[in-house]
Parts: sequence; C-alpha cells; structure tokens
Amino acid sequence: MTDGEPPATGAYAVDVRDGRVGRVMGRVGTYVQLRPPGGGKEWDCPPEDVRAAPSGEVLRARVREINAQGRLP
Repeated sequence: MTDGEPPATGAYAVDVRDGRVGRVMGRVGTYVQLRPPGGGKEWDCPPEDVRAAPSGEVLRARVREINAQGRLP
C-alpha cells in the first residue's frame, strides 16, 4: 500500500469515520467495501477514510472470524 491508497483486497482495515474494523472485499465505484470480521453486511467507505488496521486490531478480527466459523447452525 502506498500513501493515499486503501489496503489491498483481503487485508484488514479501519473505517476512520467510526473506528469499525473490516476486511477489504473490493471496490464498487469510488468506494471501498468492508465486511465485519466473522461475516455480516458489507459497508461502503470512501477510500480517504480507510486505513490499514493496526496489528492488535487484526489479531482481534482474526479471532472473531475463527470463532464465527466454529459456531453451530
């Protein structure tokens, strides 16, 4: 990632508008789409408001995803 570019698809990122952490799913138009760890509804974020997630946030997000995968239906 270079300065001014959002994190790559698949990376964890922070929506600086509200502090939510999500996995970058791609881009739609001018927006970056983020999905919450463990699944859920994606949300759109302007690219200037997306930052790479700090390592501690990435770890918490990965644990949430692993826990969500282990849930019984």
